[in-house]
Amino acid sequence: MSASVFSATSTVVCSHLSFSWPDDTPLFTDLSFTVGAGATGLVAPNGAGKSTLLRLIAGELRPTAGSVTVGGTLGYLSQTLPLLDDRDVAEMLGVAPTIAALDALAAGDSGDEVFAAIGEDWDVEERTRAQLDRLGLGHVSLDRPLSTLSGGEVVTLGLARELLRRPDVLLLDEPTNNLDSDARHRLYSALDDFTGCLLLVSHDRVLLDRMDRIAELYRGEIDFFGGNFSAYQDAVDDARHTAEGAVRSAEQHLKREKRQRQQAREPAARRSNTAKRNLKDAGLPKIVSGAMKRRAQETAGRTDDVHARRIDDARSRLDDAERALRDDDALVLDLPDTTVPAGRTVLDIKGLRISRDGRELLAATDLVVRGPERIALTGPNGAGKTTLLRTLLGEIEPDDGTIQKGDGRVAYLSQRLDLLDDDRSVAENLAAAAPGLSMTRRRHLLAQFLFRGDVDRLVRTLSGGERLRATLACVLFAEPAPQLLLLDEPTNNLDLVSVGQLESALAAYRGAFVVVSHDESFLDGIGVDRVLRVEDGNLTQG
Repeated sequence: MSASVFSATSTVVCSHLSFSWPDDTPLFTDLSFTVGAGATGLVAPNGAGKSTLLRLIAGELRPTAGSVTVGGTLGYLSQTLPLLDDRDVAEMLGVAPTIAALDALAAGDSGDEVFAAIGEDWDVEERTRAQLDRLGLGHVSLDRPLSTLSGGEVVTLGLARELLRRPDVLLLDEPTNNLDSDARHRLYSALDDFTGCLLLVSHDRVLLDRMDRIAELYRGEIDFFGGNFSAYQDAVDDARHTAEGAVRSAEQHLKREKRQRQQAREPAARRSNTAKRNLKDAGLPKIVSGAMKRRAQETAGRTDDVHARRIDDARSRLDDAERALRDDDALVLDLPDTTVPAGRTVLDIKGLRISRDGRELLAATDLVVRGPERIALTGPNGAGKTTLLRTLLGEIEPDDGTIQKGDGRVAYLSQRLDLLDDDRSVAENLAAAAPGLSMTRRRHLLAQFLFRGDVDRLVRTLSGGERLRATLACVLFAEPAPQLLLLDEPTNNLDLVSVGQLESALAAYRGAFVVVSHDESFLDGIGVDRVLRVEDGNLTQG
């Protein structure tokens, strides 16, 4: 991302920032950094505190210690926006009072309160309509209730609201969540023209590749990398290879030091045994032989101490090298029970019609899914993609048509990851999904999903990435194994490590799946065979 002119006053300065949760668990300690004008992408594993850091900068949370200084006016778009709300569009955008004052003035009310409400915003309605047009919401009237809009439309309205405030500093938390492909590209274009300080959290690799720099929050510290996300990945990969080489070198050094100590001990032991025999044969007085024995032991001890110090130094070097390694664990799975033969019909739809609130979402449609097909379901926000998945699952009755499923189980992964029981542990949830497995087998399977010493944690305490892994374990190892997966925006609110883990799980899955996603990089990563598009009541290829 590049803008021709940056604002010199647009900055965020965090000085010695510390933050702890109410139970005194620390999240940051003595964190200091400055973000200037231009576009900065903030990346970190789930649970590291990206969203919390934005909330601290926005003033929604108070730091335990330290300070936050924002240069200029601030705009902040959080992940949580109202989807069911009594307000209308103008109220959410924050322009309703000004437009009401302009209407009152046009009706003849020229009181001081009217002029105070208008201020300098005489063109507020024109600016609002222009901003909505630019973001693809030109069809949305200002008096339309928020409850009638899709999630993607509400997210886009949230961005429009912040841009209308003309901020110097703009904070965005996962701004492309729920956005269709067209809406994403309009957002990219709008952010390209932003000339202040932009700090955003996102797992959208296309958006992150438009950044001027990447800020990585890792192990409680922030490091900055010049260039976009691809450049950052290259730098991280180089650092990982260097660290892995350092670990191998340190391990070899430690082995060498241990071997040398053992080699030094063996001749010392032989000399000690020989000396004992010689002293005995020489018939020397005990006081003389004892002194000679002590000197031999002291010499051997000093030699051993030297080697012990060298071993300690080698261990310390290995510890330092291992700390430099990243612990972004990958999933390595084998899922043979999910195998679907190439010719088997998994899903057969004939004449399917779906409508909602009097609007036809899907006209008479036929679709056949055979074998382990990988299908991406795309289309504009509000076109009916989620409704179609829920219809295939059996949660919604179609208006017409038939849905014939194969013999295997159909599993559904919603974007809310709400399949699990929050009040049960990870192990208990898997036991409920796969009661036929032994406890030992369940723990072994959970270890493959990176749950090793924490299988007894309650699900409600898990981060987004941990919840994803627990849900995948319960979905993929439930009995019987699923042969058709339905996934609805599965990458929403996931960090990049978790997205990679989801890609790994789907690469190991041997059945068919239909996935709703607008994440182009994710769809490339999972190797879809077919792309279907829902739009204007039709289901078409590509």
